[in-house]
Amino acid sequence: MLVERVIVRQPGGEGLEKIQLGARHAQRISAQVLGHHDGHRLSSGAAAAQGKAGATFARVIGDGTADPEAPGLGRSPYRRAWCTFETVRDYRIIALVASGHLLSHFFQLVLPPLFPVLREELGVGYVALGLLMTLFYTASGLGQTVAGFLVDRYGARRILGGGLAVLAGSVVATGLAPSYGALLPIAVAGGLGNAVFHPADYSILNTRLESRRLGRAYSLHSIAGNLGWIAAPPVVVGLSALYGWRVALVAVGLVGFVVAAVIATRRDVLGEALPAPRATGPAGVVADVRLLLATPILMAFAYFALLSASMAGMQTFSVPALVSIYGAPLGVATGALTAYLLGNAAGTLAGGVLADRTSRHDVVAATGMLASAALALAVGSGSSPVTMLATVMGLVGLCKGVTSPSRDMLVRSATPTRASGKVFGFVYSGLDLGALAMPPLYGWLMDRGEPRAVFVVAAGLMVITVVTVLQFRRRALAAVAPSPAGSTAGS
Repeated sequence: MLVERVIVRQPGGEGLEKIQLGARHAQRISAQVLGHHDGHRLSSGAAAAQGKAGATFARVIGDGTADPEAPGLGRSPYRRAWCTFETVRDYRIIALVASGHLLSHFFQLVLPPLFPVLREELGVGYVALGLLMTLFYTASGLGQTVAGFLVDRYGARRILGGGLAVLAGSVVATGLAPSYGALLPIAVAGGLGNAVFHPADYSILNTRLESRRLGRAYSLHSIAGNLGWIAAPPVVVGLSALYGWRVALVAVGLVGFVVAAVIATRRDVLGEALPAPRATGPAGVVADVRLLLATPILMAFAYFALLSASMAGMQTFSVPALVSIYGAPLGVATGALTAYLLGNAAGTLAGGVLADRTSRHDVVAATGMLASAALALAVGSGSSPVTMLATVMGLVGLCKGVTSPSRDMLVRSATPTRASGKVFGFVYSGLDLGALAMPPLYGWLMDRGEPRAVFVVAAGLMVITVVTVLQFRRRALAAVAPSPAGSTAGS
């Protein structure tokens, strides 16, 4: 049950504001507020408890949250109660958004583990099955920017719930499909559903959370996606072994419908987040296109494309490359890849804490990528002892993971208010571009007997990402710097 309590603005504010507090926290804030516009004071009992007669309780800011540093709060029980409520609220938001992100990554990997079974049952080859994934990721990449515009126009919660429902529906439809031909449009529909997650998720996180908690929110969001990837193969293969692949896909798809319904109906947590009216027609479209073509945004897009291109080498071809370079057993090479993925998750978690404690996100991103590149070159050189491969690969992932929250903070710093959907949708589509473009090159290098080149190319791409980070910061600073003459005239 929710209980309404009145929160008072600072003197000179515009009046009283109401905010809903969970009953457990509201009991700790039992003050009766006197509604005098000339002095907004707490009752004498509440003021005495706070140790300051007539103290102001909290200032309410534009998004409906309160400033815990407001004068008059000090270290009072009122401040502690508010901060407790604020923390619980933020982590409820993070949990809902992360659950959707986990399922999006889970659904991305439900088909590949079943390829051997699908090949036999549908009577098609691996090339045809691979085409399904190509269609999925192409639709997802092309749809992210469009989804971002829809998020900014209609609100992130609605688009997120709808996208998850479409993605879950595509998984259920795959389990019911009568033939391979029916899977082609289903794959496209699934990709379009998958397109909503990055623009909708980051729009909610950026607008609903306290800024001092964003780095950790970004890290938990990323880790949830990784957990989805990790969980999909054993869950789907296990269910398929017990009940058949069709039942397995229908079952996990129905779980997606349940989570989509929760997200779509939890307005009290995720909010409506509808933006203020914007310019429509040609002028509005031109302004939006100019925003996405601004140099900082293009640098962010390039960063994500290069990052994904390097990850494609490390995640897809590192196992056969390590077997070729070191003559390592397959189990050792696979263990090294697992260490890389675990290191990446650990680095992302640590990077979230770091991102909340520094303003130099460019330094974090550049340093982490350079360190990761150097370690990748060490692995590719063949000089690392076989017994140390897992350790070094884990460090490669750790250094790369540390950069993840800071890169998102950099993008946020260049994103205008109420434009998170389109900006994050556009820059994150770079991930799909890199993932689609680079695997053939890595495969060609392996076919030519150049496994070391896989690590060299991946490391080189990491180094180039540093250039985009430095350009991003330089251009972003130039965009906000005052003109030499101090003129305020528009350009």
